[in-house]
Amino acid sequence: MMISSIDQSDGTLPVFGLVSLQVMSLWGWLWLLYCLHVPGSVWGLDGGGEGACRLTAKPVSGSVYRAGDVVIGGLFPIHVEAPLPEQEFRSIKEDSTCTIFKQRAYRWLQTMIFAVEEINRDQALLPNLTLGFLAADTCRTEGITLGAALAMVSGKEASVVGTECGTTPEVPVIIGDAHSSASMVVAQTLGPFDLPMVSYFATCACLSDTWRYPSFFRTVPSDAFQARGMAKLLRQLGWVWVGLLSGDGDYGKFGVQLLLQELQGSGVCVAYSEVIPKVPSKRQIRHIVDTIKGSTARVVVAFVGFTGHSGALMEEVVRQNITDKQWIASEAWVTYSTIASPKNLPSLAGTLGFALKKADIPGLGPFLTRLHPDGDYQNSDPFLRELWEEMFGCSLGVDPSVTLPSRRQCTGSEVIREGESQYADVSQLRASYNVYKAVYAIAYAIQDMMACRPGDGVFNGGQCPDIRKLQPSQIVHYLRGVNFSTPVGESFHFDMNGDPPASYDIINWHVTPEGTAEFVQVGHFLSSEGSDDQFHIDMDKVVWGGGSGDEVPVSVCSADCPPGTRHAVQKGRPVCCFDCLSCAEGEISNTTGSDDCIRCPERFWSNPDLTACIPQLVDFLSYSDTMGVILSVISVSGATLTAGALATFLYHRHTALVKANNSELSFLLLLSLKICFLCALVFIGQPNPWTCMLRHTLFGISFVFCISCLLSRTVVVLVAFRATLPGENLMRYFSPTQQRMGISLCTLIQVLICVLWLALAPPRPAERRGREGRGPRVILECEVGSVVGFSLVLGYIGLLASLCLLLAFLARKLPDNFNEAKFITFSMLIFCAVWISFIPAYVSSPGKYTVAVEIFAILASSFGLLFCLFAPKCYIILLRPERNTKKHIMSK
Repeated sequence: MMISSIDQSDGTLPVFGLVSLQVMSLWGWLWLLYCLHVPGSVWGLDGGGEGACRLTAKPVSGSVYRAGDVVIGGLFPIHVEAPLPEQEFRSIKEDSTCTIFKQRAYRWLQTMIFAVEEINRDQALLPNLTLGFLAADTCRTEGITLGAALAMVSGKEASVVGTECGTTPEVPVIIGDAHSSASMVVAQTLGPFDLPMVSYFATCACLSDTWRYPSFFRTVPSDAFQARGMAKLLRQLGWVWVGLLSGDGDYGKFGVQLLLQELQGSGVCVAYSEVIPKVPSKRQIRHIVDTIKGSTARVVVAFVGFTGHSGALMEEVVRQNITDKQWIASEAWVTYSTIASPKNLPSLAGTLGFALKKADIPGLGPFLTRLHPDGDYQNSDPFLRELWEEMFGCSLGVDPSVTLPSRRQCTGSEVIREGESQYADVSQLRASYNVYKAVYAIAYAIQDMMACRPGDGVFNGGQCPDIRKLQPSQIVHYLRGVNFSTPVGESFHFDMNGDPPASYDIINWHVTPEGTAEFVQVGHFLSSEGSDDQFHIDMDKVVWGGGSGDEVPVSVCSADCPPGTRHAVQKGRPVCCFDCLSCAEGEISNTTGSDDCIRCPERFWSNPDLTACIPQLVDFLSYSDTMGVILSVISVSGATLTAGALATFLYHRHTALVKANNSELSFLLLLSLKICFLCALVFIGQPNPWTCMLRHTLFGISFVFCISCLLSRTVVVLVAFRATLPGENLMRYFSPTQQRMGISLCTLIQVLICVLWLALAPPRPAERRGREGRGPRVILECEVGSVVGFSLVLGYIGLLASLCLLLAFLARKLPDNFNEAKFITFSMLIFCAVWISFIPAYVSSPGKYTVAVEIFAILASSFGLLFCLFAPKCYIILLRPERNTKKHIMSK
């Protein structure tokens, strides 16, 4: 049974799928065993005979034969549409011929003949040995291909042109087939018998499986390399949103599968993947084209061969005027001139694709154009008539009744010229060159056999092959080891899988001024197992498709996110489709393609654009800050004023006013105030362990010392003016010595508190995270260490200040000219008000402003004491000396 199918450019499975191929292979094995081991066996039985067996098989299409010492088989899809098979199995179907003649495939056949003749003329290659050939038409159908191959290797072909009595020699090696599905069927059938095949156009990566196809070789690279090259092209050009088209067969399915594997993890996403049926309906074609047209993907990768019915897809693309797509072609159609016709160029101009390596075969052009239908051409070449009639649009029929009415009669003066037809076009010899290499690979394998010396062979204890009776397994062995240079200078060999090194030209479709397509090489891709890939494309030579002009087309699902944002994949869509969300503060956008933002390291923060991590600002009150400078100036000014007041009092220490104010206490008070002003400077600058301990202890002791002096002075004033009872001499308890002891005792208590604080839990430098403006800052500050210790220091100051305020308030009604208690009361009110307001301001102030608030409280309370207590006295001493007398002070 022969199955008719229309497959893609590189062959596909029949409608019934892989199971039918297994059945077909099994049938082939049984038939081949029968033919090989039963002499005189035939293919088919004559139901009307008397027990005699004879050949009843009839070839569906023609074949070409030439005798030789070694006959090489050849399978070529000269036609691409086979007749319907015979379903009843009762008779031979008459006039069963294949249709739709393909000039390109016929050129492949002629290239094989040319290579055989060239080798036969080269006495250095195969001396004293002549190659022959037997080439058959496969009609691009698995069943016919298998039947032709079995007939070749068994010698049971019923009718072969060029032979006598209908007999043919056995063929030990076959060149073919052009398509993967047919090659799989034949290779799986012939493999168990070690019958070698050398394919020139079957690219399916599955054929590299030496376990399933142990005797299969090919001169065309595996699609695994092409898929690798396509993935590199997509990545290099930044095309991350692509559509895929594949044929409904091994070539398309395996090709797309390999491409998807190469694209995994590369960031390239597939917008759609459509399969073109073998016999598509108009509705299916419109659906696929509408998908292409409606998709935002501007790049379309087509792993198909637009021949036969699948060519209707491109016709629909052109009809709908889809001109905004960049097409990526596989090797099956990138140099196919039928598709690159002028009517298709508005949609396909700028197509990029991978083509098999091109070569110029010297002498092939004249060899192709030598043909002419002279004499008995029907017996020498059954395909020549179709070629001639298709090329020149005439009819070679001798009988006018069989001449097509629409065609004129050929005159016989027609001449084939190079480049004027697809058959005679030798500008793109790619598959033809693979046929050429296949013939030479077989020839060099035979040469290696002939070079074998008896005793050094690899068969049966050192035996060498018998060239006149070659065994297929011997050819398989020597094919694996061939390593030669073709006449065009290319080095060639098979790897362990029977594959050649991958070599592709990157082709770009340019439009000539005449409106025709020109296939321009713009790069190359070289690859082989175990070596680094070589990929190069000359961007300056590329003409881009999709109306992009000189700019590389952009094919993305979502535009790149601006700096400072991250990708958020859209739900239910590929990873290339995303929204852009801003990174959080402290994060920056990831330049490695991740969907997550990068968190900045410790003590770093994102810049305003969220594109880089910058060191966080270290925040502390320094002498370089404006605030630090101002507070430093105020502190020094206060200390200077205090020093001025001290100098004034010291200079006028013998005057009545100074004596009346207890000059010793005044000096101590001014000295403590000066220390209070200067201790503010310790709070400015970067905190370190010593300054942190010095800050609060100096502050606490100096203020306690100041208030102790003021308290002592208040008590003395109060006792001096309140001792009204006769004989009452309370002042003897408040002599200068006792006053000094009281001040020392009060100060000593604060010193002890500070010593315990520093010993048990001293203040220490610390970092705190804070914010100012848009980003955070590292705030350097002094931790108090012990909150209890800090509270005791402040509480003790508050206790003395409250006591001093209370006593001064009680003494507020002293004589007007010497109302010292009023000044003390007012100064302590200012002191308490400042420090009461300090607490909430201190707690609520951020960063360095916390320290500034504390310095401000120190300076404000110090200035309050200085001005309230000493400004009036200095005014009298310096500006009103007439009031600086005992009489004036004692008067009411």
